[in-house]
Amino acid sequence: MLKSVTSALLGATLLGAALSSPAHAETKINALFMAQAAYSEADVRAMTEAFTKANPDVTVNLEFVPYEGLHDKTVLAQGSGGGYDVVLFDVIWPAEYATNKVLVDVTDKIMPEMKSGVLPGAWTTVEYDGKRYGMPWILDTKYLFYNKEILEKAGIKTPPKTWAELAEQAKTIKDKGLLATPIAWSWSQAEAAICDYTTLVSAYGGSFLKDGKPVFATGGGLDALNYMVDSYKSGLTNPNSKEFLEEDVRRVFQNGEAAFALNWTYMYNMANDPKDSKVAGKVGVVPAPGVEGKSTVSAVNGSMGLGITTTSKHPDEAWKYITFMTSQATQNQYAKLSLPIWSSSYDDPAVSKNQEELIAAAKVSLAAMYPRPTTPKYQELSTGLQQAIQEALLGQAAPEDALKTAVENSGL
Repeated sequence: MLKSVTSALLGATLLGAALSSPAHAETKINALFMAQAAYSEADVRAMTEAFTKANPDVTVNLEFVPYEGLHDKTVLAQGSGGGYDVVLFDVIWPAEYATNKVLVDVTDKIMPEMKSGVLPGAWTTVEYDGKRYGMPWILDTKYLFYNKEILEKAGIKTPPKTWAELAEQAKTIKDKGLLATPIAWSWSQAEAAICDYTTLVSAYGGSFLKDGKPVFATGGGLDALNYMVDSYKSGLTNPNSKEFLEEDVRRVFQNGEAAFALNWTYMYNMANDPKDSKVAGKVGVVPAPGVEGKSTVSAVNGSMGLGITTTSKHPDEAWKYITFMTSQATQNQYAKLSLPIWSSSYDDPAVSKNQEELIAAAKVSLAAMYPRPTTPKYQELSTGLQQAIQEALLGQAAPEDALKTAVENSGL
């Protein structure tokens, strides 16, 4: 009897203790990022740690994949009924993601101070059909990087202002025996090549679509591919460019093996890091050149956003995480590998410190960003274009024929 009374009292005590303890219901969200250009994995982890410290009731499980796997990973997870709450998405995907209901429409969640504080051009990253499907996070374009020491040795006083001038300067560098192949590009059969191609399309005043139909096989679209093929065949371009992604370009440039390279913002501070780079302190950066009579600069919109998936069971916590990651305070703190989306950040000395040259180029380039085609069928269109570029570079098809085939296979 005594034993049963004691057990009952002990049970009541434990139950009372359990009821009086504060409930700590922890919400876990899964977020998908890329391990490539822009913010480093270490940066994303540090930002996330700051978020969970400020929000101890939320844990964030991070997953990193190469850019090339980001789209398919998102879509496949969606098809299986979930997996991710927050996903990083490229500026080229909102049309498809909105049409196929991959992302939540967050138009009503965006506060007035967000609308007015973010650079107007940045919003195009997350928009489709008048609605917004996330917050812009990575504001980026490709710049022309150059090795100041090599240009000086070649007697070149200023970096090129036109693409024709870039070829002339590269030939001077080659003829003087300074470098065998002075230019590095990311022309692998991947989205990277489309970004370089789009930069040139913008320079030549070309268009991808007109009234929803492809028009890139003529005019500026054809001029852009002709330039790529001419540069490749001339021997001025590193022949391995046809297999390079952006990280390959960075490594070649950092080793002092390229005088010119087209790449994203992140390369500026990485190439200037003496721990890893042989060209630290010799890195110049300017807007990508223009074409005489058609443009003064050229730029591709390579921005990316963070969105909530429609299968997320924790959309409120996901939005809280997104607004923290895209906040001005967070972005200003990590402005060395990706520039902020906030207008007033560019007047903050802490943001521009030691990257004044990059900020000066950004102010021009970010205003000139040219979009890749906005269509729900972007993936098919891009795949066809990637193939066309490869075939033209390898001499398997004339540029005009390669582009015509891409138009025919685009499904548009």
